[in-house]
Amino acid sequence: MLQAMLAGVASIKAQQTRMNVIGNNLANVNTTAYKGSRVTFQDMLAQTMRGASRPTDRLGGTNAIQFGLGVLVAGTDINTEQGSLNATNRPTDFAIQGNGFFLVSNGERIAYTRDGSFDLDAAGDLVHRATGERLMGWTADPATGAINTNSPVTPGSAVRIPIGARTAVQETTVVNWAGNLDSRELNQAGLASTSSIVRVFDSLGGSHDITLTLTETATPNEWTWTTTGASGTTTTGSGTLVFDPADGKLISGSPGPITVTPPAASGVAPFAIDLNFDSVSQLATDMQVQASSQNGFEPGSLSSFSVNPDGVITGLYTNGLTRPLGQIATAIFPNANGLERQGSNLWRNTDNSGIPVVGTPRTGGRGQINAGFLEQSNVDIGNEFTDLIITQRGFQANTRVVTTVDEMLQDLINMKR
Repeated sequence: MLQAMLAGVASIKAQQTRMNVIGNNLANVNTTAYKGSRVTFQDMLAQTMRGASRPTDRLGGTNAIQFGLGVLVAGTDINTEQGSLNATNRPTDFAIQGNGFFLVSNGERIAYTRDGSFDLDAAGDLVHRATGERLMGWTADPATGAINTNSPVTPGSAVRIPIGARTAVQETTVVNWAGNLDSRELNQAGLASTSSIVRVFDSLGGSHDITLTLTETATPNEWTWTTTGASGTTTTGSGTLVFDPADGKLISGSPGPITVTPPAASGVAPFAIDLNFDSVSQLATDMQVQASSQNGFEPGSLSSFSVNPDGVITGLYTNGLTRPLGQIATAIFPNANGLERQGSNLWRNTDNSGIPVVGTPRTGGRGQINAGFLEQSNVDIGNEFTDLIITQRGFQANTRVVTTVDEMLQDLINMKR
């Protein structure tokens, strides 16, 4: 009889644990990227009154006589199912669609989180909005924009976005021209000509306007080109373009090199530029040739940035230049259920979770990053309320067991009278 009371008490304690977990799930129903938990039970060691026997020639086998001694909490499982994604339109909010965790650090250790609510601090680091821990990843080479994702991620591998930082200027080395030279002008009175201006940049970011002039020659399907500078800038270099009369495509003359000499007062050395005429044709249509692009840039400041699904952070500068700034790292685990909560939406790996497999999003089973979104809690209120009722009934039933056994013991005591 006492075993029944002890079993009831053990069950009451187990139901209290389950109620604690349900209460915590409901408390975090609006917590960003919260993962709900559930309690699993197991029975205690059963007491055997009689063991099982095997069949004989004269008698059949008998089953064991056992009764349980109560219930134990076997463990708490994590529901790793992804929560729904909510649009925030904040460029520093990130949500992982699929498997994976962000890596954050306080400078001494790395923790893991699904909570992608980050902000930029005064140093330009992406930091967790609640804890201030820095987001980990790889920084791009300032000169080339290359990102070495094979390098290890350490507590010092913070992703930095230096808004307002100046970018190095880029000297113009190539100008691409596109357009058409009117074939109907050939063999007409006088020699046809057209001009166009392009702005190029020297090694200090200074701008120089260069005028290209294309002039028809006396030789059919042949045009000469020359360049001139402005405001003290001079140019040297000229050439001839030859076109195929059958299809109007350029046969020879591209690229054409020129040398640009800035004014002496600027202190800038002369620099060479290749003029690419591959996209210029000679067809029977209006004549117009313009610079389609050039690869130089004046000085600019980082004004904004974007993050693509691969986690690559691209900076946009005021001069129109775009450059990779870095890439966000994510991690997956052999057993994500084995992670241990640290509070503040942070997790740490354990012996049962396995070591983190760190890499770039959308590779190796890691999900993609959605910028401007946050993952919501995956707690299902309906399921939690259902479990709440079941737990309450289980608690009530076991308190009834305890009171019933108490009444039976009281009856035994009264028998002595």
